[in-house]
Order: sequence, then structure tokens, then C-alpha cells
Amino acid sequence: MKKKTYTIDSDISKAYTPPSSAYSDPLNFEHQKETVFAKTWQFVPDATTIKSPGHVLPFRLLDGCLSEPLLLTRDDSEELCCLSNVCTHRGALVVEGEGHLRTLRCRYHGRKFHLDGKFVSMPEFDGVCDFPDTCDNLPRLPLENIGPLFFTSLDPAIPFDEWMAPILERVGWLQLEKYRFDPLSSRNYTLDANWALYCDNYLDELHIPYVHPVSLGGLDYENYKTECFPWGNVQFGSSPTKEFPLFDLPSDHPDFGQPLSAFYFWLFPNLMLNFYPTHMQVNVVRPLSHNRTNISFLNYLTEDTEYFPAHMATSHRVEMEDEEVVISVQSGVSSRLYDRGRYSPRREAGTHHFHRLLSHFEQL
Repeated sequence: MKKKTYTIDSDISKAYTPPSSAYSDPLNFEHQKETVFAKTWQFVPDATTIKSPGHVLPFRLLDGCLSEPLLLTRDDSEELCCLSNVCTHRGALVVEGEGHLRTLRCRYHGRKFHLDGKFVSMPEFDGVCDFPDTCDNLPRLPLENIGPLFFTSLDPAIPFDEWMAPILERVGWLQLEKYRFDPLSSRNYTLDANWALYCDNYLDELHIPYVHPVSLGGLDYENYKTECFPWGNVQFGSSPTKEFPLFDLPSDHPDFGQPLSAFYFWLFPNLMLNFYPTHMQVNVVRPLSHNRTNISFLNYLTEDTEYFPAHMATSHRVEMEDEEVVISVQSGVSSRLYDRGRYSPRREAGTHHFHRLLSHFEQL
């Protein structure tokens, strides 16, 4: 059975949303694994813990979706490397647990690699033509970061600097390298809904006064806005009543003088970076199936944590409210009587932008 294709008109006033099958068809989800997630930058957990030469940590990239076996190493020159964790001989996993090693040795047939993935030796391979070759090295992936956040990609279709530039332009002044991961306040949520519906809701301004009338009542909805850029967008949370702490923006900042309490960044396809005066929250949306999604809420703190406990309570309440409506929509898009909707040009520009990017990548 062939996957259905669709297009999203560039004119939001003429555009229709993706068909319901985009959210409910298992075949579409399998297609997205290769066309969307394998070609985009994905969050690498725990990279900041790999500090000393010889430290190795196997992990699965976007586990449950791509589930690609990868390996973080700190090599002898103290460079952090991201490698395939699959032996180039017969495909066994090279490293099966975190530890400290001088070389990487596959336990199946004894093939060895340096910590940077380069081939070292292989027993009983005398007489093999053109061996070793570059294909005998462990494939090495690009590894990029901003502050404590690290990312890699199996086959990046977007240059990392281009993908991340709008974030650094707006919040680079916050000195992101000072943020530290706080595992105690971080948490995971799992809901029975398609990953893209979760992103739709995050990007949708229109639902705020209806779904969050109390929990986000202190936000200035009338002046709430979204600004799109090539590979994502940013929503500006303002709080003129000062119910939420405000940023002390530098005088040369493009938003200087505005009572901003939050920058909500979304980067295609499945990453949210939420910046507040007291902390940064990273939301990693991890698809598990066509109708099941895991979301990690990862908190990064500086020394100033006065408002943080109250914010965590609000964050959880907002998440529960969002999940309730997203699960409802997942049920609705399975209806035989619904297929495509329309957009509010004023309030759904971010959602429209997401859908255009998604449609483009699905056809690669």
C-alpha cells in the first residue's frame, strides 16, 4: 500500500491542514522515520557526562522511533565523538554498557577500534583483499552543541548552524554554557496521540484562552505572537501584570522594552526550547508509534531558582490540559467524516509553517 501525499498551500488564507491520515496511518509514521527523523538533528542525552578520555556511553538515538545504536566516546585527544555502535564486521553491538575503555573491542569476533572509531585490528583476516578500508572504521556522526545541549543526525538535510541560528540570535546573551541539567525536576510524559498532533498544539496560539484560561491567565494573549524562521519559530510570552518574572533584556536586543516572560522556540521537527528568566526547559518529542508519543521535559538551571518550584507546578498543569485535548483530537482524526481543516492566519501561523515543512520532508 502506497503512502498518501499531500501539499500545504503557502498562502495560509487558502491552505488546508494535513489530511487525517497524516496523524492516524501507521504507514505514514514508518515513512516519516526515514524522510523526517533520520534527516534532521536529534537531541543527544547525557553528552555532558562524558568528561575523561576513555569514557564510553552507548545510547539509542530517538529511542522508540529511529532507535539507532550509537556510542559517545571521549578519545585520547579529549575530543567527544559520536559513533555507530555496530561492528563493521558482522553487525554486533560493540559496547553494551557505560564504562572506561582504552580501545573498543567487539566481543563477537574481536575486531578492535580506536576511541575515535578508526579500525585497529581483526584476528584471522590474513589474505583478505583491500583490507582494512575506510568502510571498516565505525561510521562517525556529526556532533554539535549549544551550551549543555548536544545534537547529532544520521543524514542531516539542514546545516546545524542554520537550524540553530535564530535561537542564538535571540537568547545567546543568556550565556547558555552556565545552565546545568537538573534531573530531579525533569520528567517524562507519555500520551496516546500522534507526535505531530502534540507539536500542532504547542504551536497553536488559538487554544490558549480556551484550554488554559487559568493556568496561563497571566499571559497577555492579545499581544501574544509567533515569528517564523526557515526551520522553526518562536512564540513570545509577555506578562504586563508581572505575574511571571520578566527578562532583563540588553539594550541591543531586538525585543528590548517588551515585558517578555518567555521565549518558546520550536525547531523542526520535534524539539522545543523554552527560555524563562529562571531556567531553560527542553522538550524532546519522541514518537513511539503512529498514535503514541513520549515527551521529555528536561530542566536546566542557573543559580537563580527562586521562582522555579512555582513554575514547575504551572508547567505540569499546562501539560495535563494540553494532553487532554491532544488525545481528544487523536480520536477525532480517526473519524470517517473528518479529513482536513483550515487555519487562522492570525493565530496558527506556526502550525501552518510546521505542516509545510513536514509535507516537504515527507516527499524527499
